[in-house]
Amino acid sequence: MEAERPSRIIVAGAGIAGLTAALAFAARGFSVQVFERSPELGEIGAGLQLSPNATRILDRLGVLAGLERLAVRPPAIVLRNAKDLRELARVPLGASAERRWGAPYLVVHRADLQKALLATVARTEKISLITNTVVEDFQPSESSGVVIKIRTGGVERRLGGMLLVGADGVWSKLRNRVLPGVAARSVRLVAWRRTIPADNPLIRNLFPDLTVNAFLHPGFHLVAYPLRGGSEFNFVAFTQGQVLGEDWSGKPDPAPLRDMLRRSATPLAALAEDADAWTAWPIHTVDSAKPWIQHGNFALIGDAAHAMTPFAAQGAAMAIEDAWTLAAAFSSSPSTDLAKSLATWEQARRLRIQKVARRGAFNRFVWHAAGPAAWGRNLVLASRSPESLAADMDWLYGEDINSP
Repeated sequence: MEAERPSRIIVAGAGIAGLTAALAFAARGFSVQVFERSPELGEIGAGLQLSPNATRILDRLGVLAGLERLAVRPPAIVLRNAKDLRELARVPLGASAERRWGAPYLVVHRADLQKALLATVARTEKISLITNTVVEDFQPSESSGVVIKIRTGGVERRLGGMLLVGADGVWSKLRNRVLPGVAARSVRLVAWRRTIPADNPLIRNLFPDLTVNAFLHPGFHLVAYPLRGGSEFNFVAFTQGQVLGEDWSGKPDPAPLRDMLRRSATPLAALAEDADAWTAWPIHTVDSAKPWIQHGNFALIGDAAHAMTPFAAQGAAMAIEDAWTLAAAFSSSPSTDLAKSLATWEQARRLRIQKVARRGAFNRFVWHAAGPAAWGRNLVLASRSPESLAADMDWLYGEDINSP
C-alpha cells in the first residue's frame, strides 16, 4: 500500500557513483536512502586518478578535505618509451594544474575514496545507508513517483520515492530491468594490477619523484603512480586477454603480461619475475547510446549507464559528474516536468561521455602505435611544450559541470 508522495531519493549501489549521488541530492535538501547488496563495504579495487573536473565536485560536497591526506598530488604526467624509459612528453600537474583548472589533480586508492565518501555520508543526517539489501525491481507510481521492491535476506518489502538512481555498476541488474538484453560487453582487454611499497629498490630507481608515468609500447602500455601519501606505487598494465567473469579481480594465466613486460626496459621487465603477484581486471563497456532514463522517476549513472575503457582515466570522474548534474537537474525542475528534465540531462551527459570515450580511443591508438606511426607520435610530442599539452585538456579538466 503506497503512502502519500514521499520526498526521498532512492539510490541502488554504494560505490563511487551511488555515494556521490546521495551527497549531491542531500546537499539540495532531499532525503536519500542508499541500498547496497553487499553485507559490508570492503576494500576493493586499486588506484585511480581524479582529475580537477572530479575533485572540484568532491570539494563542493565536503569530501575533498578528508581525502587529501590519503591522496597524492603528482607534479606531472610523464609519457615514456617502455623499451628504453626515454621521456616523450610531460603534462604539468601539481600547483600548475590547480591554477589552470581551479582544482587539484589527485591519485588515490579506490578504497580511500570510498572511505572519504562514506565518512561524509555518515555525517549527513539526510542520508541513510542500508547494506545487505538488493533493489530487485521498480514500478512507476502516480502517488509516489516510483515504488521499488527490495530484498534483505529472505524478507521482501516495497517503498516509494521520487526517483530511483541506478548506480549498481557495470553489471547492473537495474539496467537489465529497463533494457532487457543490453549487457556489458567485453573488449577482450585485461588490466593487470598490483601495488609495490615505495621503499622497494625497484621503485626508488624507476620513480625518483611522485609523477604519474605511462610507459608506451606497441603491444601494451603500463601506468604507474603513487598512492597513500607516496608509501606505495600502483601499477596497471593493459594487454589483450581472455574474457573473465563478473568479478573485479581474478587470477588468469599471467603469460600475456609476462611476455609483454619482457619486451620492455630491464626495470619494467623485472616486474614480470613475480607475475603471480598481479591480479586481473576485465575491461567491459556499456553502449552509451542506449537509454539511461525511464519516465521521470528512474536514471542510470556511472558504469551502469556508460562503462568505458580506462584510457582517458575518467571512469570515476564521469560517475561523479553524473551524480552532481543529475541532482542539479532534478532539483531545479518542477514536479510536473521531471521527465523532460531528465531527458535534457541525459542528452547533455551523453554528448560529454561520448567525447571522453573518443579521447580514450585516441589515447589507446597513440600509446600502442608501432613503426612509422610511433615515430610520428614521438616527433609530434617532442614538438609540443608541456603547457600546450595541458591546454589540450582544458575542455575536460577545466569544465565546471553544474546542470544541463
